[in-house]
Amino acid sequence: MPNVKLPWILGISASHNGAACLLRGDEVFVAVQEERLTRVKRQWIYGSKSSMAVAYCLSFAGIRPEDLSCVVLSVTGWANDVRHNLLKNPQLQVARNRLATILLPHHYAHAMSAFATSGFSESAVLVVDGVGSPLEDMFEEERKAATRRVEHGAETISLYAARGATLVPLEKHLADYGAWLTMRNEGMPWFASLGGMYSAVAVQVFNNAMEAGKVMGLAPYRSPDVPAKTLFKIEKHGFKFSRLLPAAYGHDDRWPLRKQQYENLACSVQAALEDALMHLLGRLRRLYPSDNLCYAGGVALNSVANERIIRESGFKRVHITPAAEDSGAAIGAAYYGLWRLTGQNTRRRMVHDTCGRLYSRESISLAIQNSGRRVRWVESSDTIADAVDLLCDGKMIGWFDGRSEIGPRALGQRSILCDPRRASHREILNRKVKKREAFRPFAPVILLEKAAEWFETDSTAPESPFMLRVFKFRPEKQALVPTVVHVDATGRVQTVTRLDGFIHFLIKQTICFALVR
Repeated sequence: MPNVKLPWILGISASHNGAACLLRGDEVFVAVQEERLTRVKRQWIYGSKSSMAVAYCLSFAGIRPEDLSCVVLSVTGWANDVRHNLLKNPQLQVARNRLATILLPHHYAHAMSAFATSGFSESAVLVVDGVGSPLEDMFEEERKAATRRVEHGAETISLYAARGATLVPLEKHLADYGAWLTMRNEGMPWFASLGGMYSAVAVQVFNNAMEAGKVMGLAPYRSPDVPAKTLFKIEKHGFKFSRLLPAAYGHDDRWPLRKQQYENLACSVQAALEDALMHLLGRLRRLYPSDNLCYAGGVALNSVANERIIRESGFKRVHITPAAEDSGAAIGAAYYGLWRLTGQNTRRRMVHDTCGRLYSRESISLAIQNSGRRVRWVESSDTIADAVDLLCDGKMIGWFDGRSEIGPRALGQRSILCDPRRASHREILNRKVKKREAFRPFAPVILLEKAAEWFETDSTAPESPFMLRVFKFRPEKQALVPTVVHVDATGRVQTVTRLDGFIHFLIKQTICFALVR
């Protein structure tokens, strides 16, 4: 066989959750979020500036910028912002190195990240988030798919049909870019998108638009008392969002004040979001009646809604990319560059999200020495057995193994683990370790072959490799693992197999099949 040189494609997500992804041929060779390296949560990447994530990817691959075949940049916001001018990037020096560059609209990158990693030959694709690219930065075919013109319009929902190496926009919902989430001097922000709706509640309850996960965790504690029609109406051209709910919250009382009211509010916005998603999926199936669904965007991290989608949407196969938020746009951008170069979709399915670099024993030892903390190094002749003994003895352990995850979920490479049979662990983890609210749930990790014994999976396949689904515990199992049973008797599950490496062998050796992270 001739020695064919595989192309190197660099994808960059210029966003509040910036990331870089390097493809070698059709394989994600390495990908990492900027925040993992700077230690600044939700760290931006700008196209005109050097990035630690880009340097990390090039260093791990052992290549220089001039070895790249293409650089693809996906921007959240205006691509013509001088901060995103790739020609000014001192790290890549695209002009000097004669690098081909592509600017990719944000939702298109999200859609690519889901479809290119699904392994499907064709699929319906849904993207839902707060806001993406403005109208002028979209491809012409995307602009034509807009349901209505909006002044300073930007994408908030996108429906696509994917086949082979192409994406065809079917429908695109727009909002005024500045209106998706409009902060007020006091009270809940106005909103004009589904992602903005959820973020507005996160601002009102927790004073942070990015704390959607907290709202989802709080939702099961009460019942919805705000009907969906108070938040939006479904019209021919999409959703018309109301100001009735924000108008009712003209104060800045934050959690834990107004505890019961905020629990009801969280439950109400969760129910409204699920109703909206089911409507969108029904429309998507009418526009493109595929058996397959690919789903991405920040809203796709809502695992409660995801479970309804898998069970009720009518799609037989559902792929939700683990880096569903903006870090995943880097993966989509890289695959778009590859498909532009080759015209081929090899249907490589993402079976794990371990995309970070490997670390040698020496580099780990050096990091411990330089940590500035009193850490005692203990050699182990059987790491799995020693870890099991620690867990069964009630210890909480930090688990560092192999390559780091891409996306927001810890999936067995950079995780906190403990024995879920000890009810006290929930409070200790939330209060002392994570230093967060007491209501926050923890996730069970379980062998795939044991999932149906512990959870009510019904007629659905029990696979949940990326912790993007929520199962209800079987009644007889709930008291056995109190740390990971949420208030509504559910758990956000990760299933593992032999392909997941040491985390699989660790769980296999424990008395209980589930661990918490």
